[in-house]
Amino acid sequence: MRSRYSAFVMNLTDYLKATWHTSTRPQDLDLTEAPKWVSLQVLSSEEGEHEGTVHFRALYRAGGGWGYLEENSRFVRDDERWYYVSGDTREGTLKPGRNESCPCGSGRKYKACCL
Repeated sequence: MRSRYSAFVMNLTDYLKATWHTSTRPQDLDLTEAPKWVSLQVLSSEEGEHEGTVHFRALYRAGGGWGYLEENSRFVRDDERWYYVSGDTREGTLKPGRNESCPCGSGRKYKACCL
């Protein structure tokens, strides 16, 4: 999951398609309108012999604000490699408080950083 997140950050469409299971892989993958991803938090994961799930939340910069994508992803193992199959997603707006840590990852308070 972390490698796929990094590929989204770096717009590595070839890697994303290579790690996407052939049964659900899109023909084309255009990331030109993708948001600026800033962090990934893996909330939980489960691994079986041939299947696994990852529940994650990824934060992104959207215009002058912040958003998040939360997903329960399903993976399958095929020939000793894990492939993304599908996910149940939800998106929302992130509204950090002035005294909370900034979502950009600087470690500073939001009011002194990106506000």
